[in-house]
Amino acid sequence: MCVRVGQPCKFTLIIIGPFTQRVLLTLEEKHLPYDMKLIDFANKPEWFLKLSPEGKVPLMKLDEKWIADSDVITQSLEEKYPDPPLGTPPEKASVGSKIFSTFISFLKSKDPNDGTEQALLSELTSFNDYIKENGPFVNGKEVSAVDLALGPKLYHLQIALGHYKKWSVPDSLPYVKSYMKCLLEFQTIFSMVSFIKTRAQPEDVIAGWRPKVMG
Repeated sequence: MCVRVGQPCKFTLIIIGPFTQRVLLTLEEKHLPYDMKLIDFANKPEWFLKLSPEGKVPLMKLDEKWIADSDVITQSLEEKYPDPPLGTPPEKASVGSKIFSTFISFLKSKDPNDGTEQALLSELTSFNDYIKENGPFVNGKEVSAVDLALGPKLYHLQIALGHYKKWSVPDSLPYVKSYMKCLLEFQTIFSMVSFIKTRAQPEDVIAGWRPKVMG
């Protein structure tokens, strides 16, 4: 996917995935215009590999420099386009940071007794307790960069584990479940217009995770 950002033209090369959506959410929340061009990541074109020899995504051109890391891209956008501010205080930046890796371990696991499910539940419980005391978002009442990073990962978790494991976040974690719901009565990360606009289709999420599950 190729995204033209702002004026003069900047281009971002990305595919559908949680890290890609994080970048798109940042662009949307900062109201930066962009155009997109799809890339077949299973058959990477030569022009893409010339820009990113290792095939890393997302990839963005900003001020004539190519950047291939969502952390660096979003930080660069924050510095260049500071309004509206999306920065997260350093002491809150790691909230929920281990959820994604434990999700992947559980998704790939073939042994129900290997502790991967419990490891994921432990991380989700910590996040539940944090949001209970500090929510509705990680930085309180306003969405910030850490939500834009975590939301897409939880979206993939919800769809992939639901499909491949018939698993869902337990009712014993109500604040996590509320964080992930698309509610009309109050804003959550999943109900944001920018999130709905940039999220992958469920069938694409399922297909994207299939190699890790089947491999």
